[in-house]
Amino acid sequence: MSSDRISRRGALLGLMALGGCGFAPVYGTTNGLRGTIAFETDSSVAGFRLRERLEERLGRPSTPQYVLKVTLLDRRRTSAITADGDTTRFNVIGTASWTLIDPVTGDTIDAGQVETFTSYAATGSTVATQAANVDATARLAVAMADLIVSRLLILSPTLPS
Repeated sequence: MSSDRISRRGALLGLMALGGCGFAPVYGTTNGLRGTIAFETDSSVAGFRLRERLEERLGRPSTPQYVLKVTLLDRRRTSAITADGDTTRFNVIGTASWTLIDPVTGDTIDAGQVETFTSYAATGSTVATQAANVDATARLAVAMADLIVSRLLILSPTLPS
């Protein structure tokens, strides 16, 4: 019984300590970057999907203090081949190189590169395979945007105001 009180008391004190230290959830809707970044992406379907996801996660720029430039590169690789030599599955491997820039000075604040992949099946008709390819490219762009946002949210406390 007394050990239950200690653990509850410890948990309560721990939560109070976190609240007192200025702790704020990084994935909340009121993070310090919301609406402060203008996005420049490739003029492609993947670039559009990437920008759309960045705006969804970080907000549309109302008062841009930074510019995020992202360049996308993707490639396809066969990942499954039948005994007859037909390809039944492709991996789409994507790389996004990003740079966060201060638009006033033009200085690079931070830069990085993220890489991930997704797959799609090529077992249906030609039209179904093309649709799966387009969908895989869109999912890849969303995944890369999420990786970039994660890096920016970690970086946000150190950004100049």
